[in-house]
Amino acid sequence: MLERPQAEDPYAKLPRLPSFSVTSTDVTDGAPMPIKFAFGDAGDGAENLSPQLSWSGFPDDTQSFVVSCYDPDAPTPSGFWHWIVVDIPASVTSLATGAGAGSLPSGAFAIKSDWGTSEYGGPLPPEGDPVGPHRYYFAVHAVREATLGVDASASPAFVAFNLAFKASARGLLVPTFAR
Repeated sequence: MLERPQAEDPYAKLPRLPSFSVTSTDVTDGAPMPIKFAFGDAGDGAENLSPQLSWSGFPDDTQSFVVSCYDPDAPTPSGFWHWIVVDIPASVTSLATGAGAGSLPSGAFAIKSDWGTSEYGGPLPPEGDPVGPHRYYFAVHAVREATLGVDASASPAFVAFNLAFKASARGLLVPTFAR
């Protein structure tokens, strides 16, 4: 089997932005995610729940947020997008556990992830993947406009492209997961 090194930080390639705090009552930065947040095929106890997320310290001129979950360690040249929620109103500073099943704030919507659905799709690294634990970048982007200007048919890459020009700050929480 070929060994594959862990990918670089995907946000290191983008324009630098001020950061703000992203926390969770469910997952911890740098620590393994509990199995209940993994995709259903990951094993006993996998519930495919999105973790609770909260954010604070973003710029005062924020009008909306984009929340995403991205795995740069997936065995593809483009990583793997697990969840993308767009146009979260600036008055919303948290998402509850399980919000990825469609319980989004008014005005917000999810686009299709690489799982092919608009709901949260949890971690499921391939069995025997030589990278070891994958990193899951839960990113919250503060946006200077009330809407990002995309619709539900946008691709994850197109959302990220728009964020490169419309985001004013970014917060990250990066737990890990391995089978």
